[in-house]
Amino acid sequence: MKAIVCHTLGLPDQLELRECPVPSPKEKEVVVKVHICSLNFPDTLIIQGKYQIQPTLPFTPGSDIAGEVVAVGSKVKHLAEGDAVFGLLPYGGLSEFVAVPATSVFPKPPTMPDEVAASFMMAFGTSYHALKDRAALKKGETLVVLGAAGGVGSAAVVLGKLMGAKVIACAATKDKLDYCTDLGADAVINYQTEDLKGQIKALTNGKGADVVYDAVGGTFSEPALRAMAWAGRFLVVGFAAGDIPKIPLNLPLLKSCQIVGVFWGSWAMQYPAESMTNTLQLIQWYQAGSIQPHIDAIYDLKDTPLALTAMMQRKVKGKIVVRCTL
Repeated sequence: MKAIVCHTLGLPDQLELRECPVPSPKEKEVVVKVHICSLNFPDTLIIQGKYQIQPTLPFTPGSDIAGEVVAVGSKVKHLAEGDAVFGLLPYGGLSEFVAVPATSVFPKPPTMPDEVAASFMMAFGTSYHALKDRAALKKGETLVVLGAAGGVGSAAVVLGKLMGAKVIACAATKDKLDYCTDLGADAVINYQTEDLKGQIKALTNGKGADVVYDAVGGTFSEPALRAMAWAGRFLVVGFAAGDIPKIPLNLPLLKSCQIVGVFWGSWAMQYPAESMTNTLQLIQWYQAGSIQPHIDAIYDLKDTPLALTAMMQRKVKGKIVVRCTL
């Protein structure tokens, strides 16, 4: 089989398309023929050695997949060969075949295209866990989303509206802000050209944000935290800007607010029943037409380095996916 292989840590142009052996399943695993693998910002970090999880070299990146079960471990009872599935794994998805724990994939709804299924788990799973489980977002509250045009950010905008919040979307270009408006954002802020703290305060009549969803980090985190409402919740989701901010701890004290970490992948592995409940809710919303991943572009497996480079250069709105099976 063919797979994208990271043999040395670095930028996407160092990745190679290699011939690799087809895996066999362990007793609690299934082997999936990968039709589509979507890309997420952590994929750009793991190949550079900058992510929380770091596999041993060489390895294949890629986490969100959709495909078909082609082999089943001896202790797997709920899946069978030929089942259409989608799911999440720490890495390994950018290949024609991958072995995954059977608990990490879910039956794919018949009406859900592979490119949508592969774009579902990381974006909507992360954002729903963040807003529901970590922030306890309430109807009528104000949600500010930093990095609102990206994969998880755009999902947070859509889910925030679905959960009854007023959503303020923040991004760096007019094109991305227009995209956020199309997603349903109530207001937008260009955090490259506008005063982020001042605009959040103005748009909330001085109260501030009840919840901040921060997938960006860098220089934007502190002004957003300074614009929090009393007893607000600041969600630490990621650091797409590249720099991990250092926050003055007097700020949460003065506002009686919380700084809350969001590591959905680890939570999903530790609490599979709760994760399944969230996933089933997301599938119901998808089937009702309430949520829909936006696919910005589709790449072939050999062009994965180009896709990851586009993501690193902030050229992506929503999701990009890789076709692993021709």
